[in-house]
Amino acid sequence: MAKLSPLMILPPVIFGGLAAMFYVGMMREDPESLPSAQIGREVPVVSVTPLGGDLPFTIEDLKDGEVKLVNFWASWCAPCRVEHPMLTDLAEEGIPIYGVNYKDKPEAAMKFLAELGNPYSAIGADESGRMALEWGVYGVPETYLINGDGQIVTRIAGPLLERNVADTLRPAIEAAQ
Repeated sequence: MAKLSPLMILPPVIFGGLAAMFYVGMMREDPESLPSAQIGREVPVVSVTPLGGDLPFTIEDLKDGEVKLVNFWASWCAPCRVEHPMLTDLAEEGIPIYGVNYKDKPEAAMKFLAELGNPYSAIGADESGRMALEWGVYGVPETYLINGDGQIVTRIAGPLLERNVADTLRPAIEAAQ
């Protein structure tokens, strides 16, 4: 009878460990959500520079008593292009949206908006990514719902789609008003 080498046992053990980790990860309540330490807190620093000649928004704009969205986006981001019609629809419904152009070239950002339309009430550039870091952004696109007092109510990581707008964003907007 052949003796089993420890190296022969190692691959099945590693596979079993990885399978267990994947299973536990899939059993989370909402596998598409990413946790955010910012929920319920006052909006962090707003440090954007002008984009396209308009004055950027400030932290005071986010504390004006009105429910609003802050959307981090970039022209090089394919999911940002996918979510853009949903942002346009929300803006047409009267929901103010403040845009943060993340680590992008200004001319590329302006071309993106010229092509797809500008749904933003105000917009600014986060060229260094510092503001995104302060807000806890994982990657673009990412959208934050802000209540009238300037507190973060919810966050949607990834593109706004009909499903997450209907299931998450709209109920949160109603509760925040």
